[in-house]
Amino acid sequence: MRILVAEDESKVAEHLRKGLTEAGYAVDVAADGSEALWLAENHPYDAMILDIMMPGLDGLTALRQMRRRGIHAPAILLTARCELEDRVRGLDAGADDYLGKPFSMVELLARLRAVLRRQRAEPLDHLRVADLELDLIARTAHRQGQRIDLTNREFALLEFLMVSSPRPVSKTAIIEHVWNQHFDSGTNVVNVYINYLREKIDRPNWPALIHTIRGVGFAVKEPGQ
Repeated sequence: MRILVAEDESKVAEHLRKGLTEAGYAVDVAADGSEALWLAENHPYDAMILDIMMPGLDGLTALRQMRRRGIHAPAILLTARCELEDRVRGLDAGADDYLGKPFSMVELLARLRAVLRRQRAEPLDHLRVADLELDLIARTAHRQGQRIDLTNREFALLEFLMVSSPRPVSKTAIIEHVWNQHFDSGTNVVNVYINYLREKIDRPNWPALIHTIRGVGFAVKEPGQ
């Protein structure tokens, strides 16, 4: 999942970037509302975390402009001002959640998972394809009753493939959602990580679930689909 963070305080921005990256998200950081607006118009984000009090274009104004321009990625607002009126203004501007500063990274990650779940047609805590199950809360994977140990990046890639299942996704889409804006799309890292997943998910004598769709990309789907 790819997340846009807009935060003008460098220490807070780095804290957010580090915490989200360690949780397996691809993260782009904007230093103000104008940069956040430009990034949101030019990149597909699964969610946004926006500080309200930023120089120039503030978070509320940036979010209002995003919504008017058809950018509907769920947004969590961060602010040191937690009065009821401020929360109402934020929600009316198009925010999906609101978190006051100082905040706990554990709580922020929980709220982020919640808004991402609500975006799905059927909000779920688990994803399942055949006998492969992904627990989005515990961030664990199991197949045929056996736990599959995944790195954060492998988990993010598998989650993206399973959310899209049985439809295939292109390498470009994978790069946009699983890696960040600075990623070199010319490398073969997607193929490398697909092979990592195959070694763990499609073990010998287990029906293959990860498929290469020639000329399109990759798909996770049940045998015969």
